[in-house]
Amino acid sequence: MEQNGSEKLLREKLREKGLKVTRQRILVLSVLEQNCGSHMTAEEVYGQVSEDYPEIGLATVYRTLQLLLEMQLVDRINLDDGCVRYEIGHLLRGNAKHNHHHLICRSCGKVIPFDGDLLEGLEQHIEETAGFHVQDHEVKFYGLCRECVKAQK
Repeated sequence: MEQNGSEKLLREKLREKGLKVTRQRILVLSVLEQNCGSHMTAEEVYGQVSEDYPEIGLATVYRTLQLLLEMQLVDRINLDDGCVRYEIGHLLRGNAKHNHHHLICRSCGKVIPFDGDLLEGLEQHIEETAGFHVQDHEVKFYGLCRECVKAQK
């Protein structure tokens, strides 16, 4: 298996924590990376990983996602549809901070990633006035995507 940048970072992070680099962990991270821009449930990740590694269990995928989340290699998002979803983390996208937000269409359910963080000034204001240091934030905008707006006209 060729070692790419995310696999190398995963190996480094696991070693820092004294944890083993396992094939399951590499495969889960690879599936998320190959589906960058998608917001996958644990079951969807499991479905793809089990194609290459049929002996993996769903519980292992859940544990692996939790570990990758703790290491900030994946991000978790709740789109208010009853499912927790995962995507490749901001560290692997090359961002020191999470500035990846989501536009959610109320008509078709499409989730559109939106890069760009206009909240840095607000975070600084919060720290100056409340003494609260914001480490991360999540923004979701609900509305209609371009296609649904066109369909309604």
